[in-house]
Amino acid sequence: MAKEHAFTKGIPFVISGPSGCGKGTIVKALLEKYPERFALSVSATTRKKREGEKDGVQYYFISKEEFERRIAVGDILEYTTYSNEYYGTPKTQVYAHTEMGRSVILEIEVEGAMHVRELLPEAFLIFVLPPNAETLEARLRGRGTNTEEDIQRRLARAKEEIKMLPYYDYVIVNEDGGAAAAADEIAEILSAEQKRVCRQKEIAANFFLA
Repeated sequence: MAKEHAFTKGIPFVISGPSGCGKGTIVKALLEKYPERFALSVSATTRKKREGEKDGVQYYFISKEEFERRIAVGDILEYTTYSNEYYGTPKTQVYAHTEMGRSVILEIEVEGAMHVRELLPEAFLIFVLPPNAETLEARLRGRGTNTEEDIQRRLARAKEEIKMLPYYDYVIVNEDGGAAAAADEIAEILSAEQKRVCRQKEIAANFFLA
């Protein structure tokens, strides 16, 4: 019997975008609508587990020594520090999902995305934008929890993040109330990426094998 084609093999990919672009809502829509196709990358951290948290759900909780060992061997795709604790993305966990056929969403900032591009060349990068700058500011103000100083800081940060757009593979414009439509666009991008010839080298090699 001929080998089955591998169009359904999972692929890791990054979703980035400025605060207020709605990427978190899009990720939620992806996981709810396509649970068999997508999985969310769970970060590792060295901070202590809080009440109600479970290892492998909110985070993978590991020691600083183990985190630094993983950095040294290239198993941490990207990381940051906050309050003297490490937070980062473990490569082994990403591959665990892709081997099971699920594409892994890495919802991370632009700096981390560049590290992923270096260490995971098979990954593709998606940047999420609101329709325009006015909509972005309105969304930040509409939260009702940000001070004016915080809003201006986030807008300035957004300008710097958007400068990195040329380093991404795809851009999605998230209209107001459009998270479900954006999720469908990403699902279509994934289908196209899975059919790239460079990802399907085994098809030609095995075409005449019984």
